[in-house]
Amino acid sequence: MKASPRKLAGAATAAALLLLGTAYAQPPAAAQHAAKATQPAADLPTAQPEAVGVDSRKLVELSQWIRRDQLDVRSLIVIKDGKLVFERYGDELARDYNHELYSVTKFISALLVGTLVGDGKLTAQDKPAPLLAAARPDLAPALADKQDIELRHLMSMSSGLSYKLVEGTDTLYYGVPDRLKVAASAAVRTKAGTEFDYIDVNPVLVGATITQVSGQPEQRYAEARLFKPLGMSHYRWDGADGKGAVSGGWGLRLRSIDMAKLGLLMLNQGKWQGRQIVPADWVARMTTPAGPAADYGYYCWVNNIVKSEREFSAMGFKGQFVTVLPQQNAVVVMNSIMSTSGGLRDAAYLDLYRKMVNDYVLPALQAGNKVRPDAERQAALRQELALAHASHGKPGTALAFNDKPEQ
Repeated sequence: MKASPRKLAGAATAAALLLLGTAYAQPPAAAQHAAKATQPAADLPTAQPEAVGVDSRKLVELSQWIRRDQLDVRSLIVIKDGKLVFERYGDELARDYNHELYSVTKFISALLVGTLVGDGKLTAQDKPAPLLAAARPDLAPALADKQDIELRHLMSMSSGLSYKLVEGTDTLYYGVPDRLKVAASAAVRTKAGTEFDYIDVNPVLVGATITQVSGQPEQRYAEARLFKPLGMSHYRWDGADGKGAVSGGWGLRLRSIDMAKLGLLMLNQGKWQGRQIVPADWVARMTTPAGPAADYGYYCWVNNIVKSEREFSAMGFKGQFVTVLPQQNAVVVMNSIMSTSGGLRDAAYLDLYRKMVNDYVLPALQAGNKVRPDAERQAALRQELALAHASHGKPGTALAFNDKPEQ
């Protein structure tokens, strides 16, 4: 930032308060919290929803439903035409809190593979087992039956590997001395590329490949190639094993606003502020069904949320989402702790999120020239965001040690 940073920051904050309007007539403490929650990122301009053809009344209705049913939605963001039009925080949280992303982490690993593909260091057809066995000769026997598995198989969850999760004591997850050793020991159940099976040994092998090819731990490589170029902050990748290796499939913590930046990166075919961060053809491959599953690309769900138009999403356990709606030129982000009953494609939190997007967000985005900015709508949005900020949802499932938002 150049001269007079205080003036520029003050002007930006004033603009956010005017446009997103959380500091309306309310007690001073609440106003202070709400103002902090909506301070704009320098690279994400704000706009009143109607100024870009978004119906704020539908977004207000969505927020009211979340409050009424006490859904534990910690954050909900809508980006339209590159502008932040809706930034809702509950539980007295604010922008600079990060959240456990669970399997949204896999999405980041796929993006990191894309950067290595763009650098000419990897292809989707490369086979991790020989590479990893060369780096870890002690694992060569365990990897001997996995020589034909390609990166594309691991990222499309069609590796053919089998792994039985031991709830609560599984050695693949936290506190493990050597996660790669556990993943390498997974059994080969069927030929790679033939069946979809969502298992967490796959991203562990991908993350280890990223580390080996990049020459640095995955979390450091992610910082250099994604987090810093996109202006992220407050990020942290937890759960390193005894060898200092994080998992490629979980453990990353990001702010919701930075999740939105990842969505914008994907929406803009891998570009960020004119710079090509990830190759455009890699973004296309990530967001196209790539294996046996008709709704899954490379760690990316395709038209699993919206059926009426093209959409792709990163999803995490309990309700973490980054959804890109290319036809609307929009991104939706949510962090929540909602019910986890049901299977992979029909969990209760997934059905709730589908309802949010299809019944509220999508109609709001489709308003177009039917809406215009006005003081009444602006005041209603301002009031609702303040009420949401002071509200407290009830978790729909048991809280884990890592579920608490942190700064």
